[in-house]
Amino acid sequence: MRAFATVALAAAALTACAPAQGQAESDAAERAAAQGYERAIFAGGCFWCIEADFEHLDGVIDAVSGYTGGTLENPGYYDVVRGDTGHYEAVEVVFDPDAVSYETLLSHYWRNIDPTDVDGQFCDQGSSYRTAIFVTDEDQRSAAEASIEELEASGRFNNIATQILDAGPFFVAEERHQNYYIEYAERYAAYRRGCRRDARLEQLWGDEAGGESGDH
Repeated sequence: MRAFATVALAAAALTACAPAQGQAESDAAERAAAQGYERAIFAGGCFWCIEADFEHLDGVIDAVSGYTGGTLENPGYYDVVRGDTGHYEAVEVVFDPDAVSYETLLSHYWRNIDPTDVDGQFCDQGSSYRTAIFVTDEDQRSAAEASIEELEASGRFNNIATQILDAGPFFVAEERHQNYYIEYAERYAAYRRGCRRDARLEQLWGDEAGGESGDH
C-alpha cells in the first residue's frame, strides 16, 4: 500500500469528502461502440499513474480509474485496498482504433509497469496493486498473449507475473481519483517520485521506459 508520509498526508486530507463506495458500473462499452471506439482494461498498480500514462498517448479518447476482477458489487476504494475483495485498481481505456492499435496500447502498458513483480507495483504492494490485462474478446487475448511471448523472446524478462484475464464488470472509482494527476498535481508528483516508479521503469526498460519522461 502507499505507506510513506506524503501519500498518507494526501489521503488524510481527502478522507472527509470521500464517499463510502465507488460509482456505478461503467457503461463505456456501449458508449464506445456507438462512436466507433473500442475499450481496453489494464491493471498496473496505482491507477492514478496508469490513467495518466494512457491519457498522454495519442489515439486514447479517455482513461478512467476504477476497480475490476473481484467479487464485491459496487466496491469503493477502502474496500479494495483492504485486499480481500479480489479487485484490482485498474484503468478502462477508450481508444480510437483508427488512431492507435490495441497492440500499441499493450506496448505502452508494458513500458509503464514492472511485469516481474508478483505482489504489486513499486512501493504499492498487495493484491489490489497486481498487474493484469483484462481482455474483452479473443482478438485482445491473442494480442496480449503474443505481446508476452515477444517480451519473453526478447530475453529482457523470463519471469513475467502479469496475468491475462477475462474482462468483467468495471466499477468507476470515486470522483477524487479521476484525473488525480491534474487535480492534485503536486501531491501526485510527490507520490510518484516517492514511490520511485519512474526510476524503476528506467532500470527495467532503459531508453524504452514510459513514465513521466518516457514514451508519452
